[in-house]
Amino acid sequence: MPTLCILAGTPGCRVFDTPTLIQEPALVALELKNPHSVMAALKSRPIDVTEIRLTAGSSQGNWGDVADEARSQRIPVVIKKSAPQKMKRRQSEDQGRRTAGSVALVKPRNPSTLNDLFPETETGGLWLALDCIQDPHNIGAIFRTAAFFGVRGIVLTKDRSAPINATVYDVASGGMEAVPFAVETNLSRSITQAKESGVWIMGTSEHAEEDVSTYSQDRPWMVVIGNEEKGLRRLTLEQCDVVTRLTPTGIVDSLNASVAAGIMIARFSPFGPGAK
Repeated sequence: MPTLCILAGTPGCRVFDTPTLIQEPALVALELKNPHSVMAALKSRPIDVTEIRLTAGSSQGNWGDVADEARSQRIPVVIKKSAPQKMKRRQSEDQGRRTAGSVALVKPRNPSTLNDLFPETETGGLWLALDCIQDPHNIGAIFRTAAFFGVRGIVLTKDRSAPINATVYDVASGGMEAVPFAVETNLSRSITQAKESGVWIMGTSEHAEEDVSTYSQDRPWMVVIGNEEKGLRRLTLEQCDVVTRLTPTGIVDSLNASVAAGIMIARFSPFGPGAK
């Protein structure tokens, strides 16, 4: 019989492979370029901010505040070496903007569960569901508006949707830290769970018969925003209690998904302009 050898290459021996332990991949940190997004992460979950990388001369203003907060949390702050003269001219033009070259390494937030988003009994508030939104700029803008108006949670679809990447965090400008969210494979099941907790479902469609003005903030709503091109899927529409439209009054007859979402949020949030 072959001999089990410890040292490979020993004559007359057969080397047996030992099983390799498979580890879960580590959560990859995002490179955030918006200092407001970084500051929000530092305030809410500093353990997930691994490093701040500043360009030379950017230690003032918003990035300077970020660096001070990071140091107070004992998070490494690295100052990059000065760039060549040609780059210095460009940096002086970009100073204070998110494109100046300073970044922070921040781990993404873990999504919430539907049980966290929808307690058993609800008496008020506003939720959102995003049905296959594919532009990360739209998702980031929606989170920013949602955080401004105190939206209680957002459900996103896992498939055929933009990933929750650094662009989303930067455009959200801190909103990603303020609004709980769940990423679900089955949006229909998520809607069912929201209904069971007492939340009413409002779909949005340019083909709807009823205008959004038909309804008010008299109950807890979850507003569902559809894909930028195709709108809500058929199964999603069938799950909605009501489907409404934003009726145009000018020559433009459509809105960007994040703009439409912003109008709906402002209208149906308990903290929006129409709140009593």
